[in-house]
Amino acid sequence: MRAVVIANGRLSHPAADRARVRPDDWILAADGGLHNCRRLGLSPAVVIGDLDSIDAADLAALQATVVRHPERKDETDLELALEYAVGHGAREVLILGALGDRWDQTLANALLLASTTLDAVRTWLVDGSQQVTLARPGDPLVLEGRPGDILSLLPLAGDAHGVTTDGLEYPLHDETLHFAATRGVSNTMLGTTATVRLTRGMLLVVHLQSAVVPKEDPQ
Repeated sequence: MRAVVIANGRLSHPAADRARVRPDDWILAADGGLHNCRRLGLSPAVVIGDLDSIDAADLAALQATVVRHPERKDETDLELALEYAVGHGAREVLILGALGDRWDQTLANALLLASTTLDAVRTWLVDGSQQVTLARPGDPLVLEGRPGDILSLLPLAGDAHGVTTDGLEYPLHDETLHFAATRGVSNTMLGTTATVRLTRGMLLVVHLQSAVVPKEDPQ
């Protein structure tokens, strides 16, 4: 089962984001992500959070499961929604609307990809032509795209060891990418697929897809 979790951040390219959603996806709104659901023409099956971004009239009109949490809590609404999705059987998660003008929220949302809750779940954070996922040891990551797509590998929480790539202009062969260094930024796909492997550590993998964003976006 694939879950699409929609947060309350910016939708830079709503047409491209909407095109990623499949008819059989399970749609969840993280609190004010309900507004982004409506912008995308989607009806969530579940709305999760402290609901401080949803007014009473919208809440009363919902035809969805509502999972309400107290306002004074330790987790963000997006983290709660991801835990709910995984706890109810999601094995792949697509996150939309998780980026915005607040850097604290944006960085926190990106770092959620490294949550132990998502260890066995392929999770994608998407904004228009850009998608971010996490590469872990023992789990080869295969990305599909086009020649010329940009791929960046960013070590997270320390150095990434045994990094090996296929299908990139600047290949890596059992090498180390050091935390807080920029060697892995802005590589280029040579064909329609690229593979990333590593033996120890974690890599945030950022894929800029040249073919995703329409020339004319209705935003």
